[in-house]
Amino acid sequence: MNSNPAIRKGRPGDEPALSIVGQASFLEAFAGVIDGRDIVAHCLEQNSVEKYRAWLADPHTIIWLAEVAPGGAPIGYLVLTAPDLPVADIGPRDLEVKRIYLLHRFQGAGTGARLMEEARTHACAAGMRRLLLGVYAQNAKAILFYERLGYSKVGTRTFKVGSNAYHDFVFALQLSE
Repeated sequence: MNSNPAIRKGRPGDEPALSIVGQASFLEAFAGVIDGRDIVAHCLEQNSVEKYRAWLADPHTIIWLAEVAPGGAPIGYLVLTAPDLPVADIGPRDLEVKRIYLLHRFQGAGTGARLMEEARTHACAAGMRRLLLGVYAQNAKAILFYERLGYSKVGTRTFKVGSNAYHDFVFALQLSE
């Protein structure tokens, strides 16, 4: 297994790869945790090719794609965009890590941290105040990952997956004042 996947900015034409990785990683993460019908409904709606096409066309959204040799197979990605989180003091100098997905067998090797560093570097260069993200409240592994990167809990939200509501924590990384 390649221990150093390439990371590049997403571009038009990457929609199918992003969709497949999004669906596969969501299923891997939540099968046996949340209702299977809800997972399928969520993936069809939130990980559609059209969703990624819209993000790639949005000048306020950046996607970084991780690919592994041989052949550049997609294994993960990060979506950075304007925030849509229930935090009282959201402002124009905030960005949201909308998604960071990585196939399970590639987790723990530093690729997720590299994707998060791409987002942080971009946000700092753009003069942003902080990065925000939402994480399923029961996803202890992801929470520990974000805390190791310096994120701290700043709120909560209810997140719909299929027909059921789940509880998320909202985390923030302070970049500047």
